[in-house]
Amino acid sequence: MSAKTMKEPNTESSFNQILGRIGFYALIVAIVLFTLFPFYWALNSSFKGEQELFEPASYLPRSFTMINYQSVLSNNAFTQALFNSAWVSGATVLLSLIVGAFAAYALGRLEFKGRTAMMYVVLAMTMFPQISILSGLFAIVTEIGVYGSPLSLILSYPIFTLPFTVWVLTSFFKGLPDEIEQAALVDGATNFQTFYMIMLPLTAPALVTTGLLAFIAAWNEYLYALTFTLTTPASQTVPVAIAQFSGTVMRQEPIAEVMAAAMVVTLPLIVLVIVFQKRIVAGLTAGAVKG
Repeated sequence: MSAKTMKEPNTESSFNQILGRIGFYALIVAIVLFTLFPFYWALNSSFKGEQELFEPASYLPRSFTMINYQSVLSNNAFTQALFNSAWVSGATVLLSLIVGAFAAYALGRLEFKGRTAMMYVVLAMTMFPQISILSGLFAIVTEIGVYGSPLSLILSYPIFTLPFTVWVLTSFFKGLPDEIEQAALVDGATNFQTFYMIMLPLTAPALVTTGLLAFIAAWNEYLYALTFTLTTPASQTVPVAIAQFSGTVMRQEPIAEVMAAAMVVTLPLIVLVIVFQKRIVAGLTAGAVKG
């Protein structure tokens, strides 16, 4: 066999690898553009004047202005909604992590009858749409006297954040080595001491990951927030406040101000992801391998 014949398969293989890489990176770029373009368009629109929004579309503002952000941040109803969202989302995360950590430790580390069935019940709770329980939840919130207050949302949001938290944390507790827990018990630690002094700190990446996802879910939730705070504007969260945004002058179509408000609302989530990005990556991969 000649040297020329031996080189042809290698050349063809290298050419196929180059084409594969080009196709792969082209697909990645397409996905990134498809995902980020709505965010870019909202950001672009937030720096435009109202008149420019009704002109032919442009990918950059012709007259860069910050007046939309000034109008949004000077709106007392919107700033109050920001505070309400932070308070409601933070309380929801705290409640979900406290209850979810206890439940996940029991389901992941303790042996008792019906554990598997309970796990599937927790998973099944995530399959029901929010609106399917809205009428019953509305009756409960009204009956206990918290309708129209942020407390109604704090008590309601764990219904869809807690099952996810329990399911994810359970897999992390299962993935921890048995030797750690056995060593703690041999040293005289109780189950509760083993849980909060040894096992819980080891699941910190998982707690950050699930906590952040719960925060995002509570921060962006609209259906319950609208239903339970419709008659009390002072208790509304930012999704409801943006949906009912009326602008600064009568009969104004506040498209640019709505876009600016959306950017202000998105900013805290971006900051949280950047600050905790290492924890998030560790949390997403920590339960993948046991041992």
